[in-house]
Amino acid sequence: MLSYQHAYHAGNFADVHKHLVLFAVVDHLLRKESSVTYIDTHAGRGRYPLDAEETARLGEYHDGAERLWKTRERLAEDPLLGDWLEGLAAAQSQRNPKALDHYPGSPWWLAQRLREQDALRLFELHPGEHDHLSRQQLPDRVRHVHGDGLSGLIDALPVAMPRLCVLVDPSYERKAEYGDVADTLLKAMRKARHGVMLVWYPLLPAGRHETLLEGLKAGGLRKIWRSELRVASPQRERGMYGSGMLVINPPWGLDRRLEDAMARLMPLLGDDSHYRGDWWVPE
Repeated sequence: MLSYQHAYHAGNFADVHKHLVLFAVVDHLLRKESSVTYIDTHAGRGRYPLDAEETARLGEYHDGAERLWKTRERLAEDPLLGDWLEGLAAAQSQRNPKALDHYPGSPWWLAQRLREQDALRLFELHPGEHDHLSRQQLPDRVRHVHGDGLSGLIDALPVAMPRLCVLVDPSYERKAEYGDVADTLLKAMRKARHGVMLVWYPLLPAGRHETLLEGLKAGGLRKIWRSELRVASPQRERGMYGSGMLVINPPWGLDRRLEDAMARLMPLLGDDSHYRGDWWVPE
């Protein structure tokens, strides 16, 4: 199935959670000079105009990125949120710098922090989404691949550069995708055991994300940090009630930075919001 287009959900609370974790991980990686290969297995369009028909139809960014944008001066006190919001500001058009008119996807967040010694490979299987992505103005060191990101990740490993950071962010349109992601990560970690792998998953009433979590644990992986942000009750009948991120081989100190940022973020997301960060599988 190739029906999913992230433009309908761009800038929602799950995007904020996912990209804050990604931003924090990259921050840690940039503290060393050695080069990094970044791989984004499900890249999407790269940058989303918030007035586009798809994005405006659901307007999910109103309950996500826009809430942070409106309080950005107050949130600037937090080191992670402050830096992230500066990045978000850089993604806006020049017509009105104070207006939130675009939301940047993971290719943009990664490309903006790319150094001369680093490389970025973006996979996108959906032909329409890949066409949008290929028209984004990204550095020459960014390689676009129209193809399946899970199989492409395995084929790309091991990489020649000293360090590796991978973002796996599927749509999970198919139930089997949770198991597919777990199988792919187990294979990938055998080929690049020191790589930092980030995996996003939705929290839905059906609880299918447990297939992913249990699959990784049963496969013998260690050092898996779990970050979950909930904005509604798990007992709701339908719809996504939360966002989850796994970080395999997380940088030291990531947990504390996220906890501090989420403590400031949760009051903006409603009374039902709740954050949990813990070791899914310890070292």
